[in-house]
Amino acid sequence: MSFDIVIIGAGPAGLCFARSLAGSGLRIALVERQPEAALVAPADDGREIAITHHSQRLMRELGLWARLHDNEIGTLRDAMVIDGDDHDGLMFRHDETGKSQLGWLLSNHAIRRAAYAEVMEQPESERITGVQVTAVRTASDGAQVELNTGDILHTQLVVAADSRFSETRRAMGIPASMHDFGKTMLVLRMQHDVAHDQVAWEWFGVGQTLALLPLHDPHTSSVVLTLPPQEMQALLALDDTALETAMASRFQQRLGAMRIAGPRCSYPLVGVYAKRFVAGRFALIGDAAVGMHPVTAHGFNFGLLGQATLARELRAAVAAGQPIHSRELLRRYERKHRLATHPLYLATQMLAGLYTDDRRPARVARKLALRVGARLRPFQMAVMAGLTADAGSDMRSAAFQLGRP
Repeated sequence: MSFDIVIIGAGPAGLCFARSLAGSGLRIALVERQPEAALVAPADDGREIAITHHSQRLMRELGLWARLHDNEIGTLRDAMVIDGDDHDGLMFRHDETGKSQLGWLLSNHAIRRAAYAEVMEQPESERITGVQVTAVRTASDGAQVELNTGDILHTQLVVAADSRFSETRRAMGIPASMHDFGKTMLVLRMQHDVAHDQVAWEWFGVGQTLALLPLHDPHTSSVVLTLPPQEMQALLALDDTALETAMASRFQQRLGAMRIAGPRCSYPLVGVYAKRFVAGRFALIGDAAVGMHPVTAHGFNFGLLGQATLARELRAAVAAGQPIHSRELLRRYERKHRLATHPLYLATQMLAGLYTDDRRPARVARKLALRVGARLRPFQMAVMAGLTADAGSDMRSAAFQLGRP
C-alpha cells in the first residue's frame, strides 16, 4: 500500500486536488470515511456555492463544469448589501466590471458529484472509501496513514482536506484560530412570487442575517438565515406552512409568498484559520486550511485556489526531478496561499462582527460604512475584482486590497 500522495477527505477541495494531479505520474490514494455510493450520488446538503470567474475557469479546466446540468447553474448577475429596514442597499453591478455577470451559484452536492465522476476516471488515483483514519505519522524518510481496517498507507506526502474541523490537522499538532460566532445558519431552497432578477442579497437585520442566492429558476433562491441557536431550534420545529409564513415575514414580504423547495439544513457558524498550512511531509488544503465565514462567499473559491497552487508546485517538482515533499516546496505553497487568504479572512471576521452586532453604536457605524462604500468606487471595484478576476494573481490582489485596514 505505497503511494506518492495520500489525500484525506473527498470533499470538493480534496477531489479537485486529486483531479488537478491527473497525468502527473504521481500515484494517489484518496481516503474518505463515507461509502462510495454517497460520493457517486451525494445527498443534497442545501448549500449553494458562489463561484468566481477564476474558479469557473479552473472548474472548466478540470472537466467539472461540463458535468453540471443547466438547471444546477445559477447566474449571479449583481449583488446588493442591505442594512436594517433600508430598501435601497449598496449595489455591486456587473456592468461596471466589463463582465456579463459577477459569478455563478452552484449546488455543493452537484460540485461534489461532478468532481468525483472526474476522479473515477483517473487510473493513477485509488479511492479508499468507507474507512476512517486512525493515525498519521510523518518522518524524514516517509509518512504513514493508518486506517481503522488495520491497513497502513505508506506515502511521500499527506494532504488533509477533511473539513474546517480537521481531525488530521489536530493529529499533526497544527493549531488553528477558531472563531465561533455563536450562531446557527439555516440554508433552505425556496420558491417566491417576486423574481430574484439574478441579484444576490446580503441583508443585515436586527437579530438576524439573511441572504438570498439566485438559482437557475427566476422564482427560486437559496435562502440563508443566521440566528442564535435557541431561536433557530424554535424555527426549525415549525411545520412547513408555518415556516413558509415565518420566512416571508423575515423578508418583510419583499419576495411575496414563499414556499419550501428543498431540505432544511443547519450548520454552526465557525470561522477557522490554521496557524500553519504545512509540516514535514504534510499540507492542508480547503477548509482544513481556511474555513471562511460565508458573508464574503470566498470559501470554496479559496479552496479551489489553494489546491491549484499546491498542485502546480508538485507538478513543477516532478518535471524538474525534485522531491515532492521538500520543505522549500511546501513553504512556497504556504506563503502563496496565506498571502491570498489571510487579508480577506481578517476583513471578513471584522465585517461579520460589525454587521451582527445589534448595539446602537455598531448599527450607526455600519450604516455609515455602507453610505461611504456606496460613494467609494475603488472599494466597490476591489470587491467586484475579487469575483470577476480571471487569474489567481488578480484574485489575490483584489483580496489583499479589500482586506487592507
